[in-house]
Amino acid sequence: MAAPGAPPPRALSAEPRRAPLAVGLAAPRQGAGARLSRSRQEIVCSRGRLILANFNSRSSPCPPCRCTQVAFADTKIAYEPDVDKHAGVLAYELVQGELVQWNSFMDKSIPDPPTAVLLHGILGSGKNWGSFAKRLAQEFPMWQFLLVDLRCHGDSASIKKRGPHTVASTAFDVLKLIGQLRLSPRVLVGHSFGGKVALSMVEQAAKPLPRPVRVWVLDATPGKVRAGLDGEDHPAELIEFLRRMPRQVNSKQEVVDALVKAKFSLDVARWVATNLRRSSPVGLRSSSGFSWIFDLNGISEMYKSYEDTNLWRVVDDVPRGVHINFLKAERSLHRWALEDLQRIHTAEELAADEGGGVEMHLLEDAGHWVHADNPDGLFRILSSTFRVETSVRGMQD
Repeated sequence: MAAPGAPPPRALSAEPRRAPLAVGLAAPRQGAGARLSRSRQEIVCSRGRLILANFNSRSSPCPPCRCTQVAFADTKIAYEPDVDKHAGVLAYELVQGELVQWNSFMDKSIPDPPTAVLLHGILGSGKNWGSFAKRLAQEFPMWQFLLVDLRCHGDSASIKKRGPHTVASTAFDVLKLIGQLRLSPRVLVGHSFGGKVALSMVEQAAKPLPRPVRVWVLDATPGKVRAGLDGEDHPAELIEFLRRMPRQVNSKQEVVDALVKAKFSLDVARWVATNLRRSSPVGLRSSSGFSWIFDLNGISEMYKSYEDTNLWRVVDDVPRGVHINFLKAERSLHRWALEDLQRIHTAEELAADEGGGVEMHLLEDAGHWVHADNPDGLFRILSSTFRVETSVRGMQD
């Protein structure tokens, strides 16, 4: 049930002017004793809360998506600035490699380290990228990774946003957040809906960009959305079913059973149930139920915008300094039409400017949920970006 790919309206209620996207600032040099040499460390920052965590190498499977999550130990709060400072924009988590010595409350003259922004899809949250970002931070310790809860999703659902709830307004939220955090992302990675958000960020950013930025659009095309075919659960139908359910339920299993009865897949039903949160404090479990952590009305608008938004113009005329990478999942056959692939390959040939371009990649043995179906393959493909960017920075230093 794909709507025609019409261009989104240029006017944004939250966008009085084009948003700045400062890309590619050089990271500060790291001192020899910046981190404990024998323990892997990372800093996690969530809505202004900065946490220092040492973690071991144990891992455990995540049942809903079969991915691997790092088991944490010895967590303590290291620094806690005003938690409301950025609460008016979006909820986020900042995962940093062990060589990173930076936070947004430091002296503004200190440049930020290389940063990648990871964007989730519809009905997801920044936590979808959690274990993958931690793996990237271990492999590339000079990098940091911003995991965002997009408007109406996760912890950002409690932050009231003006409509319209569109791809463009969602992208502007993220641009506003990175501006307030004083971040200069060199890499944008978006899955599905998040892929179009990344392209919209590029379109809205002030030009020219001071440094190159690499964009990864994971299993999404810039235009027509093809979903719900070959027996796949259709997101719009899923959203509407959830909107008809009671706002509060007795248990997560109640939701899973209702979705399976309505012919949605068990895996999707279990994944959706992870977006339920206990309504009352833990001490009152005997009388408490569960409620959704997202705004389903807003998400319904966002998905309609995802279907309607056409961003081929960004790909056909790539801004100087931007390199757009499309990743197609091997088993995600119906999402990609021959015309999409041909148009991307044509753009590859036309975008010949140094430091910019378009490129197509294939992730084998994966369906639409790329970071769950084949995390190792996705890691290998994305790692090339961080190695190239790290090498460029080394030459600049």
